[in-house]
Amino acid sequence: MTRHLERLLGSPWLLVALILFSFFWRAASIPLYDLDEGAFSEATREMLASGDYLATYMDGRPRYDKPILIYWLQAASVSLFGVTEMAFRLPSMLAASGWMFAIFFFVRQRFDRPTAVAAALMATLALNVSIIAQAATADALLNLLLALTFLDIYRYSENPGKGLLYRIYFLMALGFLTKGPVSVVFPLAVSGIFFFSLGRTRDWLRAIFFLPGWALFLCLALPWYIAVYFEQGPAFFEQFFLHHNLGRFSGVIHGHSGFPGYYFVMLPLVVMPFAGLLPRLLPGVREVWADPLQRFLWLWLGVIFSVFSFSNTQLPHYILYGCTPVFILMALHRERLQSRALAYLPLLLLFGVLLFLPEILGVARHYATRLYELSLFDEGIRLLDEGYRAAVGLGVLAILALWFWPGLRPWQGLVLGGVVQALVISCAFVPVLFQVMQIPTKEAGLLARENGWSVVAYQTNMPSFSVYRQAITPRRTPEAGEVAFLRVDKLERLRQDLPGFEFDTLYQRGAVMLVRARVKGVSPVGAGLKPAPTSLGP
Repeated sequence: MTRHLERLLGSPWLLVALILFSFFWRAASIPLYDLDEGAFSEATREMLASGDYLATYMDGRPRYDKPILIYWLQAASVSLFGVTEMAFRLPSMLAASGWMFAIFFFVRQRFDRPTAVAAALMATLALNVSIIAQAATADALLNLLLALTFLDIYRYSENPGKGLLYRIYFLMALGFLTKGPVSVVFPLAVSGIFFFSLGRTRDWLRAIFFLPGWALFLCLALPWYIAVYFEQGPAFFEQFFLHHNLGRFSGVIHGHSGFPGYYFVMLPLVVMPFAGLLPRLLPGVREVWADPLQRFLWLWLGVIFSVFSFSNTQLPHYILYGCTPVFILMALHRERLQSRALAYLPLLLLFGVLLFLPEILGVARHYATRLYELSLFDEGIRLLDEGYRAAVGLGVLAILALWFWPGLRPWQGLVLGGVVQALVISCAFVPVLFQVMQIPTKEAGLLARENGWSVVAYQTNMPSFSVYRQAITPRRTPEAGEVAFLRVDKLERLRQDLPGFEFDTLYQRGAVMLVRARVKGVSPVGAGLKPAPTSLGP
């Protein structure tokens, strides 16, 4: 049994199977989530509808958050496969798959196939990687391009050549079209420190002053930035570079603040179920410094960890830019993990939180003050029923079985635990989460589209509604006869803003609703209203 498992865990075919399972399975059945997926998808939909492929707009307003490459890729996918969740997510799923194979081939070239498979499997099953792999955002694509850039930088340190330099500049240009300066700043910073530590500063200077490489970079990246300037003026540059890049370090964007040591807490969760391997990655300083590859990997992680730790805006997926070296290091030192308690307790703690999530939400509900929050808590507690607990309980039993499996090495058990984690998260937790958070928005959008209603969004920013409605939803106060899409806690404010109006509920489920505005005294029949269901689902 152990011999067969050893052979299985070293097989590239297992890697292919788990990539399909972790990245592609159920991606077509999960609604787009707001804000991120909804915003990217609606901007792509409007690009296709308008035929304007230079600048991005969301609900008719310019969107300055990201450069253009991911939108072009999503537009190509939607053109081929239609306006579906799968089509919007396909570029991310393919990019994440490419990221896994980039890890596999790099490690196999330097070590052996089992280590390469182990590194790629750990990356594939890591919690945050599987999340962004199925997200219609720019993160999976950026991680692919950053990983390829860094791995080529190390290849260049081994065997300098112009071909590699051209490829590095090409990748940085694509990254610059995906998310801007991070694709250039981090590779330059890490490579500079690394080459300096090797006593090869001149080699680094020759590489960064490689003018043909910069010419290639500018030829690829600059035309779109020039084109968007002529279409939108300086607004994109002011918003994207100053607000969305520099502003994230000097201030808090969208309320995403962290705390000192934020990434010390988040890194174990990001790489779950492999958190128990992290303490075993700390060998003696001499060992790391003597091995150029380990030195490079630690510098890669350290620079990104340090920079984002000092940023005022902090999000878990930022640390993913530095997690490729973590997965490689975990694979290299996987046999150092001998403690079963260290291996499995973090995963059991995560499952414990999931198991007692109804009670946790019940406590949190007592501190909720807004109707919107109360409705989410109530719906979540209702859906976290016996079936949910049974699924999570089976997951707990599976992890305990791995713990006490004779002859199963801890790192092997964690790979199998990663499969259990993916099953529990995707089959038990995610359906409840999206039933609460996104199904009502999707239903409302489909209902508005089916009835051809004129809809505005009132003080509510859930752009996936426009994707499902397949129409721009202006953000403003409704006029007589118009339908307003809003959160339930905004209805009282709407009544205060329009005291001479009454509002007929056309749809309400969970935290969102559709209401039609009419002047007081005008009957619903006289206004041409027809009855509509308050919900399309149970």
